[in-house]
Amino acid sequence: MLQDGKLFIGTSRKPDDSINKGEYLDLGYANRHGLVTGATGTGKTVTLQILAESFSNAGVPVFCADVKGDLSGIAAAGEPKDFLEKRAKTIGLDPYEFQEFPVIFWDLFGEKGHRVRTTLAEMGPLLLARLMDSTDAQEGVLNIAFKIADENGMALLDLKDLQALLNYMSEHASELSGMFGNVSKQSIGAIQRDLLVLEQQGAEHFFGEPALEISDIMRTTPDGRGAISVLAADRLMMNPRLYATFLLWLLSELFEELPEVGDPDKPRLVFFFDEAHLLFDEAPKVLVDRVEQVVRLIRSKGVGVYFVTQNPLDVPETVLSQLGNRIQHALRAYTPREQKAVKVAAETFRPNPEFDCFEAITQLGVGEALVSTLAEKGIPSMVERTLIRPPSSRLGPITEAERRDVMAVSPVAGQYDKDVDRESAYEILAKRAESAARKEEEQRRREEEENRKIEESRRWTLPGFGDEDDYDDRGRKQSPTRSRSTRSRYQRQTVTEAMIKSVARSAATSLGRALARGILGSLKKGR
Repeated sequence: MLQDGKLFIGTSRKPDDSINKGEYLDLGYANRHGLVTGATGTGKTVTLQILAESFSNAGVPVFCADVKGDLSGIAAAGEPKDFLEKRAKTIGLDPYEFQEFPVIFWDLFGEKGHRVRTTLAEMGPLLLARLMDSTDAQEGVLNIAFKIADENGMALLDLKDLQALLNYMSEHASELSGMFGNVSKQSIGAIQRDLLVLEQQGAEHFFGEPALEISDIMRTTPDGRGAISVLAADRLMMNPRLYATFLLWLLSELFEELPEVGDPDKPRLVFFFDEAHLLFDEAPKVLVDRVEQVVRLIRSKGVGVYFVTQNPLDVPETVLSQLGNRIQHALRAYTPREQKAVKVAAETFRPNPEFDCFEAITQLGVGEALVSTLAEKGIPSMVERTLIRPPSSRLGPITEAERRDVMAVSPVAGQYDKDVDRESAYEILAKRAESAARKEEEQRRREEEENRKIEESRRWTLPGFGDEDDYDDRGRKQSPTRSRSTRSRYQRQTVTEAMIKSVARSAATSLGRALARGILGSLKKGR
């Protein structure tokens, strides 16, 4: 419900339960962020639903997560029910009309909505380290990996790109350590194991292309209503770290891409962060500082951020102080921690002298809340005990057939449904490895050919194949000196010459023997 640039939230009650006045959220201050808290079953999801409806009718796009699956009913018109009509009559909502809203369903797994992806490069090493709960040393290795990819023109798009780059870094760890400092193979191995866990948890569906265009969650319809982007998060909640990291990435992308617009008449986008405590659970200080920075500065981009959680203590004080519009549903106060939470919640409101906030928080009924919004000049209004208006869309989830029908006429139908795998770090490193292997094979073949030629030359110098004068009669290699002298004496002898010399040697031998016998015979006769 819109009235003079204000969104109707509900009607406040006096302590005697009589109707007081309407409670509104000024669109001009809606980008000052907000907080919706309350125990399970007190009506937080319905409050989120009626706020999303109101922003949509005011022409403001909305992004919200559907943690339990029942927020999908916002895509269908509501149905008359006794308790809804009774609430409308009690708060003076006349006429109470049912309406369906322009919804775009999204899903990281592509099952209940259009695929939502981002690239590792857009995620960055800080958020990726948060996603994997990395140590400081591992985060340092991730920073080096992203720097190497950037300097060498290797796009990091999906998990296999980073895995290939980490393999490269492990093989060249010594060389990289000299350039960037210690690059430990142990840290690389730990990151690779964490990436395997992420892959098994479904993160491979999240990293890749086509990446989500921020403009697609900031659409308006031809009749001027803002599109409501609903992220199916029921399965995503099985990996709460991935859920929190994705929403933080989306918030960071909005901060980095949108231009400064100051304080517009209405927000350009409203972002609801359901189960917000998951963002801050065990988060390192550097990450909390990042959230605080984004929340503080994104206001001037025209974006309103609304945290939805059970306990105000789930949100760090530095972030809590930035949230000007507050809706507090009932809290329980059975344990000391719960009592502290109630006290913190009560102290954050501008007091109302007509009732005690601490007691009121513990006594609120379902669909009832303490409401304080920013009024003129950004001053918080006095807290009021308020009956929240009933939604115009359906309470509860839509059917699977209805969901498919909504997706079929979606303005982004077919745009994100198919994977695109262009050349990136994995392909570049694979080509380099293939080229190196090919060069190594060529080198091996050249060496084998050289060895073959050497072996061939040795075979042709064996006895019977080369110069026989280089070997003696036993086939042994002669010394160079002897071989040369032998060749010098006999290299000019012909076969005839050799025969004449042989006959001469035989004749000389016979003549010598005859002379010896004659001389010896004469001596004997003389005796």
